[in-house]
Amino acid sequence: MKKSRIAGRISANWLILLAALAAGLGLWLGLRVLSPPAAPPLPALQSGLLFPHPREVPAFELARSDGQRLTRADWNGRWTVAFFGYTQCPDVCPTTLSTFGQVWKKLPPEIRARLRFDFISVDPARDTPALLARYVGFFNPDFVAATGSDEELTRLTRALGLVYAREAPSNGTYAVDHSASAVLIDPDGREIGLLRPPFDVTRIAADLTALARSR
Repeated sequence: MKKSRIAGRISANWLILLAALAAGLGLWLGLRVLSPPAAPPLPALQSGLLFPHPREVPAFELARSDGQRLTRADWNGRWTVAFFGYTQCPDVCPTTLSTFGQVWKKLPPEIRARLRFDFISVDPARDTPALLARYVGFFNPDFVAATGSDEELTRLTRALGLVYAREAPSNGTYAVDHSASAVLIDPDGREIGLLRPPFDVTRIAADLTALARSR
């Protein structure tokens, strides 16, 4: 009788152990099947900085120079380089857009299809849609130009880690101080890093090509 009870306890212990192993195996298989595969690491940049973790971009709505709206959804599906400036900028903006225009020409068509360049004005009072279209089109007609209210622009630039501020008007005009870096947005619409000056055409083209081919 005693041996029978011992055998019963041993059998019960084995059943518990087997059940635990089966549950653990089922959980492991479930995680393998249901969890999305980890994204491959991004290539190191020659001309910028990649963040340790992507930053979520808040919803926004800006007005494009062609009359359409620019929203966060437009930053899904392709890599985006977004630069914030204004058309009356004396040096940084035209130099940067000229460089980006040269980068665009250097990229092969299959890489261009995975990229977009957006110029967003932080001077909506003066940068009308017609002016933005002419200004950005001079550097590259494929680039997108947009602007919006100060409320939208402030919220978006702060979320992206950028700043801008207008100087007090003098003789009817004023300058706008703004960040000189360009934002890198991944195909999921997240900020993953920055392109930082001084901008070099060859290095930026190599970086964007590597990013476009990484996903």
